[in-house]
Amino acid sequence: MFFPEGQIRVHLYGQPVDMRKSFDGLYALTRQELGQDPLSGELFVFISRRATQLKVLYFDRTGFCVWSKRLERGRFLSDWRAARTREMDWTSLKLLLEGIVPAQQRKRFHHDQRSISSSCTTPAIESPHVVRHRDTRTECR
Repeated sequence: MFFPEGQIRVHLYGQPVDMRKSFDGLYALTRQELGQDPLSGELFVFISRRATQLKVLYFDRTGFCVWSKRLERGRFLSDWRAARTREMDWTSLKLLLEGIVPAQQRKRFHHDQRSISSSCTTPAIESPHVVRHRDTRTECR
């Protein structure tokens, strides 16, 4: 999309931004609020109040670029109270753009708790899907 992965630093501004701002307004926010140099080549991410639009400001050695994305459904953030100004990596930006929240991971497989007994002395065979006992005739105490 923008650059080679892993070599780019991304700064997320943790306050709602008026999306009418363009190059000069985002440049000023980067300088004054983030305390960063917009000419550094790093990415600076700004999100609208409703969290349905996002803008990225960066400098590509010949001039400033502003990249924008507006969602038709959903939001980039679910709650502004949890948002904060921070540095993130390229992968986190890609996840944000796709609407994936890494803090809310869910396990793909759940073990049946009834088949696992902590007091059972028989060795268990584990697979990613289920846990089975080798000898079902052995009594668990």
